[in-house]
Amino acid sequence: MTVTYEVRIWEVRRNQSSKAPSFEARWKAGTKSRSKTFRTKALAENFLSDLRQAARKGEAFDVATGLPVSMLAAASEPSGPSFMNFAQSYVVSRWRRTAPRTRETEAYALLSLIPALVADVSDRPENDELRQVLRNHVLLPEERRETLTRAQTVALRWLEKASLPLADLQEARVARTALDAISVTFDGKDAAANTVRRKRAILHHLLELAVEQKVFATNPLHEIKWKPPKAVTVVDPRTVINPAQAKQLLTAVPKVGRTRGARLKAMFACIYYAGLRPEEAADLRLKNCTLPEAGWGQIILEKARPQANKRWTNSGETHESRSLKHRAKEETREIPIPPLLVAILREHINAYGTEDDGRLFRTTKGGSYSSSACSYVWREARALVFTDEQVRSPLAARPYDLRHAALSLWLNAGVPATEVAKRAGHSVEVLHRVYAKCMEGQQERTNGKISSALDD
Repeated sequence: MTVTYEVRIWEVRRNQSSKAPSFEARWKAGTKSRSKTFRTKALAENFLSDLRQAARKGEAFDVATGLPVSMLAAASEPSGPSFMNFAQSYVVSRWRRTAPRTRETEAYALLSLIPALVADVSDRPENDELRQVLRNHVLLPEERRETLTRAQTVALRWLEKASLPLADLQEARVARTALDAISVTFDGKDAAANTVRRKRAILHHLLELAVEQKVFATNPLHEIKWKPPKAVTVVDPRTVINPAQAKQLLTAVPKVGRTRGARLKAMFACIYYAGLRPEEAADLRLKNCTLPEAGWGQIILEKARPQANKRWTNSGETHESRSLKHRAKEETREIPIPPLLVAILREHINAYGTEDDGRLFRTTKGGSYSSSACSYVWREARALVFTDEQVRSPLAARPYDLRHAALSLWLNAGVPATEVAKRAGHSVEVLHRVYAKCMEGQQERTNGKISSALDD
């Protein structure tokens, strides 16, 4: 324990950033300033009175906690879980009812938060070591945890000792530390707006659970004046290709690799002509398809096959069949498909057949194509079709942009938004918001209406 006898204590002050009345006790032990928030002024003054009495008696103050030695025993008594222990129980308790990608996203947020919400304890391991212990051991159910090396055991013991009590997040200073932690990447750079908002939502949900369990009277984040950065929620029209470009790209895909491109052409075609999400196309099965010799066909989606790290899936595989996004467990989605896609699917089935479980799209060994493999084929196809300037542009930069192009095409063709939303698996409200910039001709029509009004 590192101690100091240099102590300075200030008067209680009203917390101006708090909506509900609260008061801050402020003091300094050594070179580090401290604060603790209380619901009433009397509680804050009583706390500072205890600090003053200890200082007058000549007691040493612990640098790590800022408390006099006489108060350490009381402070070390169990007063609720540490943040790390509560975060661990939060993840594990939700494991059975959350999707692998959700588990991964929650853990990723906690990899930022847990190492940040710690006391100033000596011999801190490197952040990479702490995150590795959290990722491979702490944030997994007990039966899935990896055996720790000696160094990892030391890192875990440090975390168990240093992790702040969950209750400390009611202090504005600690809550702001958490928000600062989710605002940067592991390298210390500004995190993307969507990442910050996603991590903040996870922190908020975790603290809501703490409110439910009576750790807090209200969510501490409600007391902090902090706004997440604005995130882009609309599709960039520069990514949207036209039908001619889509045909050129789909024609180029089979030219990539020996068999990979040829086996992926129909999958990419499903994303464009049926507006499927990539994970929905990955789980498409023969029984889901009606493919007549002439005319329109139909796809009835039942499942999706998203990719996640093996540690987060139930099967230990990178791909697992899941319910459709934003749908009930057994809910399906019906999508009419044009004759062109019907022909492509029939050709694919004739050439490659289906897997034993009926899946249309799989590797030569029966597995699912990784997102990196799909992205590679797509990049190579773009290079074959586009000019150098177009390759450098965001035009159809990702396979997912085929879906954006499909939905934009349907909307601009005059298909009612309700029907587009039904086929795409969106709500109408989300559809209008996300594709607002991809609706061609709206500006001209609006300008015409304004001109007519001005001429009256």
